[in-house]
Amino acid sequence: MADIIRCNLAIIGTGIAGMAASIFAAERGMSVAQAGNTGMLAYTTGYFDLLGAIPASEEGGKAVGVTNPFESLPALLAANPEHPYRFVDETDMRAGFRAVTSFLSDAGLHYVTAESGNFEVPSPAGTLKRTWSVPSTMSPAVNMLADAEECVIVDFAGLKGFSARQIAANLSPGRAGLRSETVKLPGKGGEVFTENVARMLETPKGRESFAEVLAPVVGDAKWLGLPACLGIYRPDAVLQDMQERLGVTIFEIPTMPPGVPGIRIKEAFEEAASGMDLHLFRQQKMVYEGKDGDLFKLRVVGTSVEREIRAERVLLATGRFLGGGLSGERTGIRETVLGLPVEQPESRSGWHRLDYFDQRGHAVHRAGVRYDETLRPLGENGKPLDARLYAAGSVLAGADWMRMKCGAGVAISTAFKAVSNMTD
Repeated sequence: MADIIRCNLAIIGTGIAGMAASIFAAERGMSVAQAGNTGMLAYTTGYFDLLGAIPASEEGGKAVGVTNPFESLPALLAANPEHPYRFVDETDMRAGFRAVTSFLSDAGLHYVTAESGNFEVPSPAGTLKRTWSVPSTMSPAVNMLADAEECVIVDFAGLKGFSARQIAANLSPGRAGLRSETVKLPGKGGEVFTENVARMLETPKGRESFAEVLAPVVGDAKWLGLPACLGIYRPDAVLQDMQERLGVTIFEIPTMPPGVPGIRIKEAFEEAASGMDLHLFRQQKMVYEGKDGDLFKLRVVGTSVEREIRAERVLLATGRFLGGGLSGERTGIRETVLGLPVEQPESRSGWHRLDYFDQRGHAVHRAGVRYDETLRPLGENGKPLDARLYAAGSVLAGADWMRMKCGAGVAISTAFKAVSNMTD
């Protein structure tokens, strides 16, 4: 017979929304059981977007970049009235981000959050990205871009998915004094992975060897940009040590995911889970089996020892297609856990526009479960399926988070709102 775990809240999913929901539930003294593939956290660049762009509203139009996300919310909602932000106010957004970044700071991952306007920071390709909250190891890039003194961007021989030359070239039109260099890391032949470099830099000996390789290419530069690799558990301390060794101001640039910034968040959350009233089942699925009186019945599957969950409330935070919360099939888009109705085009022919680069975006990216103002999923009759069932994150309909640059914002703010609604 499977072990039975009783809890206040079962969270299905372990991405940003699921992680945030666990943090918010812990603050409210709730017991939690949670299952999912925590590896999905590794796919974040580390940047936490709130709102970076508003897609075009008309054919042939251009997306509008957002400088101040809060001032731009009315324009976003006027053009996209079904966006989840319609049920989340500025106070909730700020409170959610503050709780998550404080949690990460306590775990050794410090963040810098803008007061109102977005930061502009380099993307993995060297384009400028608008985002609201960035790791402190990446935040010096903001001042670098506003400066004119020499900056060198460095990559490593054998590293894929990160080109110092490409980044310097893409940043150069708006920032003079950039150059790129490639270095060969000691003892690293063939393909190089930033996670391995990061773990090497956890040791003083590793940092000493790293500094010896970098020193000749730094020269008289004031700034040094590196792929995100400055340790896993204490990146700020690693960055400070490397700055002292090289006499230069260093900033990290995210690589193509999965990458070190996401691995840092994943491991920080998994480690902190042991000190919370949280049963965290990593790389496992939670299957819904119905109701047991007033309690939800769920089962954790994926290992030889299965657990049964009896939960007072359930939060669906499974993500979209990549996270497995939605499945695109010949007959349409299906919600995979509870079989919930999905807001979507009437047929597959309506998923995409003819022009893939149409700046209005594509309907498939706004598909998701329907929900009410309390973030409870709706049934076919338009009413909440269950008074104690909630949803949060990108599984919610209405947000093209890729084009709107609002992925972390939707995940964190709707998770905050959903957990708040459970306890108000």
